[in-house]
Amino acid sequence: MRFVIYTAAVFAMVIFAGGAIAGGSKGKKVDITFHIETEATDNPRMIFTSEVMGHQKFFRRIPEVSSKDFVAFSPFPSDDQSSYGVILQLKDSARGRLEAVTRAYSGKWLISKAFGRIIDGVLIEDPVTDGLVVVWNGLTIEEIKQIDEYIPRIGEKKK
Repeated sequence: MRFVIYTAAVFAMVIFAGGAIAGGSKGKKVDITFHIETEATDNPRMIFTSEVMGHQKFFRRIPEVSSKDFVAFSPFPSDDQSSYGVILQLKDSARGRLEAVTRAYSGKWLISKAFGRIIDGVLIEDPVTDGLVVVWNGLTIEEIKQIDEYIPRIGEKKK
């Protein structure tokens, strides 16, 4: 009986180790999310704070749009000449969701987090209807290369 348990344990370690090695070979996947401003009175477990234009603001933890919603992208050098921005093309389902959120939350902030840090934000003035969302700055050339591994450029075929 011990032999069977030992064999099963070794087999499981080999299977999971192989998955871990293969999963880590491409590096960190694309991690870009967009979060809408909310109220301080929302559930404290569902919000986080960030300073925007010198004021403390509250944002939903659950993103309105995330990396799984992107179908293509196009990078560009940002105005600060030290980082990059990206135009992200959304799937149809995410396009409708973003349009609804930007209609409902006019006058609120939409911030973008990339690879674990807040990098940009925009004040919503008009609804986003074209299915394109922009990060204006804050990405490194290494992060652009990571995005390139997983998401095609706008106009290219799927990866």
